[in-house]
Amino acid sequence: MTSASATPTLLTQRLQSIDALRGLVILFMLLDHVRETFFLHRQVSDPMAIDTTEPSLFFSRTLAHLCAPVFVMLTGLSAWLYGEKHQGRGDVSAFLFKRGLFLVVLEFTLVNFAWTFQLPPSVIYLQVIWAIGVSMIALSLLVWLPRAALIALGAIIIAGHNLLDGLHFGVESALHVPWAILHDRGWLEYSESLRLRTSYPVLPWIGVIALGYGLGPWFARASEAGQRQHRLLLAGLIALLGFVALRLVNGYGEAPWSAYPTVTQTLMSFFNITKYPPSLLFLALTLGCGLLLLRAFERAGQARWISALAVFGAAPMFFYLLHLYVLKLLYLASVALFGRNHGDYFGFDGIPAVWLGAALLAVSLYLPVRWFARLKAQRRDITWLKYF
Repeated sequence: MTSASATPTLLTQRLQSIDALRGLVILFMLLDHVRETFFLHRQVSDPMAIDTTEPSLFFSRTLAHLCAPVFVMLTGLSAWLYGEKHQGRGDVSAFLFKRGLFLVVLEFTLVNFAWTFQLPPSVIYLQVIWAIGVSMIALSLLVWLPRAALIALGAIIIAGHNLLDGLHFGVESALHVPWAILHDRGWLEYSESLRLRTSYPVLPWIGVIALGYGLGPWFARASEAGQRQHRLLLAGLIALLGFVALRLVNGYGEAPWSAYPTVTQTLMSFFNITKYPPSLLFLALTLGCGLLLLRAFERAGQARWISALAVFGAAPMFFYLLHLYVLKLLYLASVALFGRNHGDYFGFDGIPAVWLGAALLAVSLYLPVRWFARLKAQRRDITWLKYF
């Protein structure tokens, strides 16, 4: 990927827009993880409870909805671009399988420890890194399909998986574990001292990564920028119009929205959608916004703020691990210094403090992330760096 100091060319502008969008959703993720660390005394459900969730908390959480869909879509797109630079689908398949396996191992080790600080762990949460890793392993097989078939399969999974919402298997069934991993969020009892939580059922995410890979030819070296931007605009608008149409009729895959005494609460209800697993409406809204943002970032060219966002997006796994450990250490230090001021938790008193904390943390992490992004761009001879 590009670095902030890359020479402006059509190629770097095309790729920098991808890094910049990835960087934006990374900052939204940071905001949400600051909330989960320092505002945990005000936990939110999925979907959120409109009657008990203030607008500022709802808006902050809804912003974070963009993170996983956009990141998984860009992972598929980046996989296609990797194949363009190498020897085609064979190299892509091998890289996806190895990196997907690497991410799964990271989820079980460094990522889970960053959340729990428990050794040995009593609970392992299979979250977004796990979902991306498993999706990459699935894509390592799907890349051998013709592009049209791959896109069709991704669309069918995204549009059709809510038909399976009523399907459940008890713990006595042989299908309990695979179905919990694919679609039915729940607990897996590994032993008396270890449980696994399938926080991110992976089936819809496989559909998203497949669609992202299918977008690849739009970003080929020889592609024309105007045509690509037109396609992104059209695809983004279709996704958003589809969201509005389905939501207006209270149809398919979501709990109905309803009118509230205030316009704000009514809008909150309208946009209150399900992430675990992501519904068709959740993905239509977030991916539609992501496609329009990708177009806007490319059209913004070499603006300084685009370059700054691209720094975060050029080293995503490094940032992910770094910010988790920094947040955990900050929380432990806060408890030691100030005690638990909200029952069992130390926490901020309001959402403005969450936003301020996220902004300060983003600024403080910028230089180390930029250093690693430049190292990654300059030392291509160090093979393991590409996994970050």
